[in-house]
Amino acid sequence: MASTETAAPAKAASPFWTFSLRLYGRPGVPPACLVLQDGSGVPVDVNIVLFSLFLAREGRSLGIEDAKQIVALAEPWRREVVVSLRSARRALKEPPAAFDNDLTDTLRQKVKAVELEAERLQQECLYASFPALNLGTAASPADAASRNLAAYEQAIGARFDAAAVATLLAAFNTLKD
Repeated sequence: MASTETAAPAKAASPFWTFSLRLYGRPGVPPACLVLQDGSGVPVDVNIVLFSLFLAREGRSLGIEDAKQIVALAEPWRREVVVSLRSARRALKEPPAAFDNDLTDTLRQKVKAVELEAERLQQECLYASFPALNLGTAASPADAASRNLAAYEQAIGARFDAAAVATLLAAFNTLKD
């Protein structure tokens, strides 16, 4: 998830988006998400990590098939839109020497805002497409959080960093309603 410094428009924000902003704002969560996103051996979608935790907050424990359905819906958007915008934003961080740094930084900030909006749209789609009560089984939020991350990890064949997962779960478990 892109930094929330450049806020996306607040129109039609779902409870999932609100939850994501709150959780992502907790200490240690952004770097933990980056570790999962960039260091798991396969592409990891932070929005699905956050959705897994949101569903846990709703008391839903996902199975691998649930996680695969979520991935199937989100992957084309992540790959074609979010990753493309992220790549452009990262490239603008260190532009070629001939380009004015102030101007490219202004462009980078605009791309960052569009990237965040693309992530919000993905979250809105996930929220609308997968009502919590239609997924998984009932479980306590703490149990569901661990299971949901494990189901996503297995669904994509990743190996999540244990410290990053521990950071996310600790932040999740201390997040108040």
